[in-house]
Amino acid sequence: MNTRILVLLSLLLGIGAVLHYVIPPFIYGMKPDMLLSMMFLGIMLFPRAKYVVVLSLAAGVISALTTQTVGGQIANMIDKPITGLVFFAIFLLVKDRINMKINVPVLSAIGTMISGSIFLTAALYIVGLMEGAFTVLFLTVVLPAAALNVVFMMIVYPIVQQILKRSQPIALT
Repeated sequence: MNTRILVLLSLLLGIGAVLHYVIPPFIYGMKPDMLLSMMFLGIMLFPRAKYVVVLSLAAGVISALTTQTVGGQIANMIDKPITGLVFFAIFLLVKDRINMKINVPVLSAIGTMISGSIFLTAALYIVGLMEGAFTVLFLTVVLPAAALNVVFMMIVYPIVQQILKRSQPIALT
């Protein structure tokens, strides 16, 4: 593994952790997961399986440490690795077929909805909440988080890509 790439990924996770911690919760301590956006950004910038595994496991641990959701610690540890690998697979399928200006927002929305579904399923199972809670929480937390992540990624991805191209610290692969 390239140490420079690992350092850049850790910087993304650090920024995501701070954003994840400072964003206020919506309902039952649930809030948009900006750490997830940074994980997606890292996967898009460095699409290699070994980096995705390390990145998603680290994101799960950091997200579990900063969550305020009841049952969120275990749910985050389940959610992030699965979401990271599914997002990576989808990204590899469409990366050369569709323009990145379309890929970034669409994949961010899909990835956030996948992550939110896995997280809610795990958290609700752990806590034992009623069945109707999933739909309410999906509509009130996951969909607004997906919209926020789409806007965030549409702004941040081109900026980070240009910075990496200009500074040439590593080859973008």
